[in-house]
Amino acid sequence: MKDLKKYSNKTKAAFVLLIVMLLILLGNFNTLQNSKNVNENINAIYKDRLVVAHYIFQYSKQLHFIKGEAEKLDLSDNIKKDEIIHTLNIIHNIDDLYAKTVLTNKEKQYFDTFLSACKEINHQVENKNWNKIASSSAEALKTLDALSQIQIEEGKLKLAAANTMYSKNNSLGQLQIALLIILGGITFYLLIKKIKKTIKIPEPPSLN
Repeated sequence: MKDLKKYSNKTKAAFVLLIVMLLILLGNFNTLQNSKNVNENINAIYKDRLVVAHYIFQYSKQLHFIKGEAEKLDLSDNIKKDEIIHTLNIIHNIDDLYAKTVLTNKEKQYFDTFLSACKEINHQVENKNWNKIASSSAEALKTLDALSQIQIEEGKLKLAAANTMYSKNNSLGQLQIALLIILGGITFYLLIKKIKKTIKIPEPPSLN
């Protein structure tokens, strides 16, 4: 009966240790997965938000130049045409880079509107319709403002998701530390118990 009780206690201890180790293993797996997701969100903020924001800035810079050239009264039509065509070529080079980024459906919609405005500018250059070019440039700039706002909102969402995952990782880390302390405590208790059973303290001599 004593051996059976001893076996039962060892089984319970092993079962508890197994559960604690399993929880730590699952916690580690979840932490690794969260870390991967945090890394992806941070990369997305850089690749698909900051890089795109740079492209939008370049677009805006070139369109302000086109609008300014179209509104100049003291500039010949041929010079206006050459400078605007050259600037449109710069814009088209950015188009290829922008299209390679990850765009949401809403961003694609605004980007298509922006491309249409640029095509209209290109068409009106041949007709030397400077007023229409200035108007189309202003519309394209408004579309860029909308795209920029989308970038900010998407960036905030990605950052919020990354912060949430970081908080989860932090909580899981604290839980794992607590479980390790429990595991260490149980192990220490079992060792002390075994040592007490192994080492027999000699009884004091009898005075009788």
